[in-house]
Amino acid sequence: MSGSIDHSSNHPSEVESENTAFNPNDFNPDGEELAFLKSQTGIDNEDALRDHCFKVQASAYEVFPYNCIRRFNFIRLKIARLPAYPHLLELGKERKGAILLDIGCCFGNDVRKAVLDGYPVDNIIASDIQPEFWQLGHEFFRSAQGTFPVPFIPGDAFDQDFLKRSSPVYDTPETPIPDLQALTTLTPLLGHVSAIHASAFFHLFSEEEQYKLAQSLAGLLSPKPGSMIFGAHSGREVPGLRTEFAPKEPGKYMFCHSPESWAELWDGKIFRKNSVKVEVLLISSDRAAKASHVVPQMHWSVTRL
Repeated sequence: MSGSIDHSSNHPSEVESENTAFNPNDFNPDGEELAFLKSQTGIDNEDALRDHCFKVQASAYEVFPYNCIRRFNFIRLKIARLPAYPHLLELGKERKGAILLDIGCCFGNDVRKAVLDGYPVDNIIASDIQPEFWQLGHEFFRSAQGTFPVPFIPGDAFDQDFLKRSSPVYDTPETPIPDLQALTTLTPLLGHVSAIHASAFFHLFSEEEQYKLAQSLAGLLSPKPGSMIFGAHSGREVPGLRTEFAPKEPGKYMFCHSPESWAELWDGKIFRKNSVKVEVLLISSDRAAKASHVVPQMHWSVTRL
């Protein structure tokens, strides 16, 4: 969800700058999400659960006023709705030590869902620039490091001291697989990560920044066939600035790729041509269709061949 405050604050389409009032109607979990929240929080009473969610939402909004916090996107099961999700669970089951990185993890609801569905908890690492979000995740899900031992590494994905921008690895890396519990940066993971989940993340940044971010994440990915980067974020049928709802101020618009430009970015610009399979769907969800601001979402995956 969050990447770099300095970068994301340039995009009012994702950072609320005028109307900070919460709309209680935005709290509308579907049946699967409600069951997940009950199972993870231990709160069965729906009124009490609702109050709990509103309390944590208010605390998170004070950390940083993302629209996705205001709209309760942190209760959504984003990762499980992605076409690449079954492949992720397969990697966790069949590849020994398959590391999953959730970048821009916010509360960690997506990795908690993956663990619930069988991904080995010892092989997961989470990162966000806002450590307060991860702590609020423990508060939200009533857990602690001892009961949910996924390592959390705070940092800015654009900081070269945190994540060194490196070319994709095509051969077995010479560096050893690091101890996830001992990591303080993401750089030791270069070439070792089997799956990277990045949802509501890329669209926080400019076109140039998205390219740099793609380079950085590609360097982390294992060269083994089947390793993948996947996620979801805002898109357009034609690549360009999303000017429909943002204030008309120069430099204040969100840049959105199209499915075609997104595929071209990864296959040929980031990775060698024909060394990856890129799949992209541009969709409008039923929930989004009922909203006043209908923003198509790209569900995508980049898989090494």
